[in-house]
Amino acid sequence: MDRSSLATRASFDPQQLSSDLLASAVVFIVALPLCLGIALASNAPLISGVVAGIVGGVVVGWLSGSQVTISGPAAGLTAVVAAEIAVLGSFEALLLAVVIAGVIQVALGLAQAGVVKSFVPTSVVRGLLSAIGVILVLKQIPHLVGHDTDYEGEMSFFQPDQENTFSELLQILGDLHPGAMAVGIASLVLLWLWSRWQPLRASGIPAPLAAVVLGVVAAFGLEQLGAPWMIEPSHCVQVPVTATVKGFLAFLTTPDFTQIGNPAVYAAAVAIALVASLQALLTTEAVDRLDRDRRTTPANRELIAQGVGNCVSGLLGGLPITCEIVRSSVNVDAGARTKRAAIVHGLLLALAVLAFPSLINRLPLSCLAAILIATGLRLASPAVFAGMWQAGGYQFVPFAVTLVAIVLTDPLIGIVIGLLVSLTFILWSNLRRPVRMFSERHLAGDVTRLELANQVSFLNRAALRRTLDGMPPGKHVLIDAHDSVYIDPDILEMIKEYRDSIGPARGVTVSTKGFRPKYRIADRIAFVDFSTHELQRDLTPAGAYEYLREGNERFRTGKRIKRDYGRQVIATAVGQHPIAVVLSCIDSRSPAELLFDLGLGDIFSVRVAGNIATDEVLGSMEFACAVAGAKLVVVLGHTRCGAVGAAVKAACEPGVPIAPECTHLAPILRSIGRVVADGSGGTTVADAVGGREQLSDEVTHRNVAQVVRDIRAASGVLDRLVREGRIGIVGMVYDVSTGATRVVPGTAANVPVDSADIPPAERTA
Repeated sequence: MDRSSLATRASFDPQQLSSDLLASAVVFIVALPLCLGIALASNAPLISGVVAGIVGGVVVGWLSGSQVTISGPAAGLTAVVAAEIAVLGSFEALLLAVVIAGVIQVALGLAQAGVVKSFVPTSVVRGLLSAIGVILVLKQIPHLVGHDTDYEGEMSFFQPDQENTFSELLQILGDLHPGAMAVGIASLVLLWLWSRWQPLRASGIPAPLAAVVLGVVAAFGLEQLGAPWMIEPSHCVQVPVTATVKGFLAFLTTPDFTQIGNPAVYAAAVAIALVASLQALLTTEAVDRLDRDRRTTPANRELIAQGVGNCVSGLLGGLPITCEIVRSSVNVDAGARTKRAAIVHGLLLALAVLAFPSLINRLPLSCLAAILIATGLRLASPAVFAGMWQAGGYQFVPFAVTLVAIVLTDPLIGIVIGLLVSLTFILWSNLRRPVRMFSERHLAGDVTRLELANQVSFLNRAALRRTLDGMPPGKHVLIDAHDSVYIDPDILEMIKEYRDSIGPARGVTVSTKGFRPKYRIADRIAFVDFSTHELQRDLTPAGAYEYLREGNERFRTGKRIKRDYGRQVIATAVGQHPIAVVLSCIDSRSPAELLFDLGLGDIFSVRVAGNIATDEVLGSMEFACAVAGAKLVVVLGHTRCGAVGAAVKAACEPGVPIAPECTHLAPILRSIGRVVADGSGGTTVADAVGGREQLSDEVTHRNVAQVVRDIRAASGVLDRLVREGRIGIVGMVYDVSTGATRVVPGTAANVPVDSADIPPAERTA
């Protein structure tokens, strides 16, 4: 079944349909006063805000690719709209600019301009969401207690009444309305209980809708008490009242097309289009993070939908439209899952002003304030701040600056400030760290690897020059550009000059690797990163052991050397010169080449269950050392070994066959079984209860020591080479839980074993 069929089936899911319809009712209740308040703040007719809300829900909701965002008039556009009305001289001229702005947005969508959304850092988006949460709490506290001197939807820090967000909070102390405050606090308590009491959560009714019912009923009850408890109309939603559809249509205004040649109209259209488009893209990016299904809104389709919506809104007498984050957050919070919620909320806005405006006007603003405060507390929860703090300064600082800037200015200005701070951090990061420097130990000597950053601009020139100038004579430097997408031409010239003249003149050997063909800096490796005949010849058994030990340390700490295996394949095609032969177990999780961070051909690897010394294994080792020139024999066991575990089980449960169908397994189990009871006084089932795994690991160590003795006893060639000091031999155990290899005491010959290479419990002799 294809995805469209699945989406169709999901859209008719009764439970999902119920969630969307209930969410649409909640969003409608919140959106209506916001639409009116934004129209009031824009110096536009009140009905223009409602028209924009209707069009944003029905038209944009239908065309948009987003499932949960709500579009309509937005607080971020109030300053632009009010200023343009003053410049153009009439609201009708502004409507023409809104229509043209819609056409511009459609063109932007067709031109794929929505890609801008991808360049907004996560820290800024999260800062936006948290800032909206903080603003909702701060701005709605006055409404919660009946201090309704400011319109709903007012989001800016500096207010038209010369107050600001914080000074407004001080004003409420002298203007408390007991009835409104009682309804607001009761609504908050209900919302809190609804989110925590399982029977209420399981009811399927959104908590905000229950709060609205409580608010209307409580307001009616308080009205019976009279003053001072009665909630007056000034503390309730105020929808324009009209008795007929004709009366509603009389409120509408149409664009003044006689202004089509006025340049100021086009300037206003461009301003509206850019601000509305930017806010739409940022809002969808933020709301996508709130979406329970984690869907991604198609950015270009969103621009087209917003453009069509603005064309329709302007033609019908509505304000400019964009995605609105407060309503979208409430929509998600109320349980919406599809765009049905947005569309139905638009239809409810139309129905409300036509059919029952008087009923809507009985809804206390304090009840709506409680709903918005609850949403704000979720957007700006302590967990969000803690998560950003744990992400580090490069995430937290842009997040915090964005949040504070939005709270102290308005959403759009704050976002721009946040973007500038993020850009500054990116530039500073590149300025300080154009390269990452590693010291690598190769058989042929140490190599300093300089890994260039993803973007290496002219800003990095000074830092890179200091790094190169700091290389002492005799060093070998590898400049690696595998991860670089862009390198400034000046940087390229500096690298070429350092490789070809400056470095050699200072006694520094320079290799280059990973540059893109367009940069014309070919791969040139001037060091050997795998074993050659000369390196093998000059290596001692102690040197081979030390190289393997250091390789395991790199493996354990995640600092493995980046090797060019393609080049090594070609170089080792004619032969290989191993420095060691490693006998390991077939289920040791990781191959020896990986455990010791080796290049191709650096070792001969022999793998057999239980790492036992059969005739075939001994022959392979003899060939590796006596013919191929390996300098070290390593017997490598590992913890949680399946073969050892089977041998322990066979010893603990005599008479119980182990995989009887595997006829060739018996010799392996017998070989390991020789050491199962060694030092244990005879192992029984009772002895092993609760400690079978620990016993198996002890047997693994004893088995490695026994195999080392077997090798020297059974192979005269290898024993002679050890006695002559031409090869070394050592037994080791690999801990599969930590990645570390440790030496088994008493197994090393001709290799300098440090006490740190032996597990603490075994450092006895």
